[in-house]
Formats: sequence, structure tokens, C-alpha cells
Amino acid sequence: MTKVHPGVAAVAAAAAAVEEGKGEAVSLTVWRRSLLFNGKGFTVFDGAGNLVFRVESYAGGSSREVVLMDADGRALLTIRRKKLSLADEWLIYDGDAASPAAPAPKRFTARRHVSLRPSKSLAHLSPARASSAGAAAAPSACRYDVEGSYAGRCLDVFASPSAGEQQRRRRRVAAVCRKEAAVGPDVFRLVVEPGFEPALAMAVVILLDQMHAS
Repeated sequence: MTKVHPGVAAVAAAAAAVEEGKGEAVSLTVWRRSLLFNGKGFTVFDGAGNLVFRVESYAGGSSREVVLMDADGRALLTIRRKKLSLADEWLIYDGDAASPAAPAPKRFTARRHVSLRPSKSLAHLSPARASSAGAAAAPSACRYDVEGSYAGRCLDVFASPSAGEQQRRRRRVAAVCRKEAAVGPDVFRLVVEPGFEPALAMAVVILLDQMHAS
């Protein structure tokens, strides 16, 4: 984390590398702290120390809705806790779900795993159903399962095959692990495998932080 306020060119290059996510895994450093004074959130850097993602919430603000932004402050995904739900349930939207300009597409429904038996499962993300009649979720969308320990900063995200792809095995698409030489749990590493969206991987981190918030 050598740079907190990188130049415009560095930010553009870092964002392009993260968005492509091709060829090799992307390793990001997640800092569980906002750049805002007296705020809370996350700040995410690439391997060169350039700012890639950020989450900023003012102290005292609502924790039911969190917006993941890029380095320039553009909304990428909104994580919103569902109201009046019998289970712990969250919704993930593209962009800013609170924007009055246009309704944000709903992408995933996330649920906290609940079991009376000991389990390494933490959460499950399922493709959101289309809101309009006759429309359907993208056929390529698949379910994601999160396993491990968020408190221990050691977990994996797996992509599970859809109903029509049972012959395929599930594969690991992202992982959270402790960062070398980091002091405390507020700085850790997020590793994103090729082909998986880094912003969605960071949304999973935000979800788990919401699910395990005291």
C-alpha cells in the first residue's frame, strides 16, 4: 500500500488490468478502512499500490445499503439487505441501486448459511430472478458458494454448475487470505482467478462483513 492517492494514469491502468482479469490471478490488498475522515468502509489496492475499489460510508449512516465504487467514485455494485425477510438475505445490483435515473438491474440474491450442525459454509449467491414477466436470468449465470472463516480471513469462493451443467465440477474463483506482515485482521489479500469479476469478488467480501457485523 505505497500509494493512497495515485495519479490518473495509474488508476486507469490498474482499473483496466482488474477488469480484464485474464491469463493469471489478480491479487488485491483489502484495507478495512475508508479514506473518509471518521468514516467506515473499504479501500482496495492492486499489487502496485494503486487504488482500485473503495467503499465509503459516513459514521452513523445506514448499513443496509453499501455501494462498491471504482477509484473515480463510479458506482459498480450495490449490496442491499432485504427488508422483511425471514432469513438473512441480501440483494446485489449493478451500479447505484438508489439512482433515480434508471432502475438498477438485480444480479444476485445472497443468503447467509444457517445450520444447526458445524459447517464450513458461510454464504450462497444465486442468480436473481428477472423482475419482469417473460424475462429470464442470463443463462451463463451460476451459483456461488462461500466456505471458510471470515473472522480468520481464510475463505474460498466456488462457482457451482447450473442445473443443466451437472457434469461440470465446481471451481474456485476467488479466495481471501491473510496478508504477509500485516498486523491485525483489517488488512488482507483478495485473490481473484481468471474469468471471475474482481468487483463481484469484492462484493462477496462486503457481504460477509455485513453478515458477521456485530
